Amino acid sequence: MPAEAKSDDFVISRLLDAPRSRVWQAFTGLERMKQWWGPKGFTVIDGKMDLRPGRNFHYSLRSADGFITWAKFTYREIVAPERLVYMNALSDEASGTTRHPIVPTWPLELLTTVTLEEQPGGKTKLTVRWSPHNATVEECKTFNASHEIMRQGWDSTLDRLVEYLAKA
Repeated sequence: MPAEAKSDDFVISRLLDAPRSRVWQAFTGLERMKQWWGPKGFTVIDGKMDLRPGRNFHYSLRSADGFITWAKFTYREIVAPERLVYMNALSDEASGTTRHPIVPTWPLELLTTVTLEEQPGGKTKLTVRWSPHNATVEECKTFNASHEIMRQGWDSTLDRLVEYLAKA
């Protein structure tokens, strides 16, 4: 990120009623991710996952109204069952990084850190941290102004994870 481009990280946490190993599996298996990933009303319709540093989870989501979005995680660090670090970006069908179709000043890439901490009683504290990566001042302003919308999307996604873990 250029020195003049400042951003406040977006951080969200949730206490999950599941052991860390099961939460880790939910984040690291394609068929499991397909069952819960994305906000309510969205469905993973295609995906490939290669869980190794430098490789991708490339997937498409369909909204309830039929809009299809492609995105990818490019894994940087994988420390089972504690932490995943990846670059998150919107993409095209061929896995090329693309701009947000509705918000052109959205950061091109977000550094994402997912941490899983064991808690008493077989529970897990999940924390997600998003930081714009190599973002312009304008992109950082858009990111900072979007924290409430991001919280709504992540809350909805984590609600789906809770439902998945209850059934798994």
